[in-house]
Amino acid sequence: MAYLNCLPPSVEPRVSDHIPQIIDMIKQIIDNGYAYTINGDVYFSIDKFPEYGRLSGRKLEDNRAGERVAVDSRKKNTADFALWKSAKAGEPCWESPWGPGRPGWHIECSAMSAAYLSYSFDIHGGGMDLVFPHHENEIAQSCAACHESRVSYWVHNGFVTIDSEKMSKSLGNFFTIRQVIELYHPLALRLFLMGSHYRSPINYSDLHLESASDRAFYIYQTLHDCESTMAQYDGASLKDSLPPETVTCISKFQDECLISMSDDLHTSVALAAITEPLKTINDLLHTRKGKKQELRIESVAALEKEIRNILAILGLLPDSYSEVLQQLKDYALKRAKLTEDQVLLKIEERNVARNNKDYEKSDAIRKDLAAVGIALMDNPQGTTWRPAIPLALQELVYS
Repeated sequence: MAYLNCLPPSVEPRVSDHIPQIIDMIKQIIDNGYAYTINGDVYFSIDKFPEYGRLSGRKLEDNRAGERVAVDSRKKNTADFALWKSAKAGEPCWESPWGPGRPGWHIECSAMSAAYLSYSFDIHGGGMDLVFPHHENEIAQSCAACHESRVSYWVHNGFVTIDSEKMSKSLGNFFTIRQVIELYHPLALRLFLMGSHYRSPINYSDLHLESASDRAFYIYQTLHDCESTMAQYDGASLKDSLPPETVTCISKFQDECLISMSDDLHTSVALAAITEPLKTINDLLHTRKGKKQELRIESVAALEKEIRNILAILGLLPDSYSEVLQQLKDYALKRAKLTEDQVLLKIEERNVARNNKDYEKSDAIRKDLAAVGIALMDNPQGTTWRPAIPLALQELVYS
């Protein structure tokens, strides 16, 4: 997860280390009248908790007994769920006031979150499939143990599909993050994931990863060009003022980012908002009109700072623009099954063909490289290359 720029958790608790806290919470739930015991088992009585279903919006009569667990005729209500299960042969167990056993599926989450975050905390996350019954049961048992229990925001992420099919081991389309970052830069993967709202399903495909890699290269190349240009100037000599059009661009960008992130963390909109300031930077750096603009370097510096700030917030800011660009190129070479020396040799062959006016061969070399995601860039100083979406996948984009 560190490769994806994910911050490490402050605590990574284990259930087996928190059995005393779990038992104490179950005892409190029983004492408050929300649970009952049957032959070493402890069940939560959902009839005692009228607000059951407030998170999922489900009604008790909609629940289908036995859908997720076997029906136990001893329960007062078929929807009652286990807080503690009596010991079974071959299963781990711990001593408790109700005899040897183990915690139910839901109680450990409530007990450990209460231990480290208290009964009231800001954000609780999980997949969409956990809304019911897991998180619904968490709410019920936490509130039964402590009436002041409250979560301010529930954050449930959508599912991942593979080429529009559900990801599963049975379909053979299951993969891990480690496998993905063998071929794609972790920041490209992060950019791809943040390109959809977290509650929406996200469709994983080679096309989407290639597109994210291409976008990442464009972003970091633009910012690297900024850095290189600004290095030629003494910061102390730059003026404090900015042209009106730059001020307007920055103000619009800030507003779009603030509004989108305040709207249930709409990261995709914030990322889309980067497009205009990036375009403005490239115009200022590389076009004749832009190079003549008054306070050009001041504008470039101000725009780069704003983009850098939002990338840092989104966890997309690399330690070094030049390093991440080289890494993105290395990944592209790996996917293309080429070395940089081989690409440079192809560029030299193409230069010879162009000098000999053999444009058919020159075009063929360019096309062959483009087919595997290597784009050639001609400029007055010579020919360079950059990663690109392979031609076959580009055709899918525009088909």
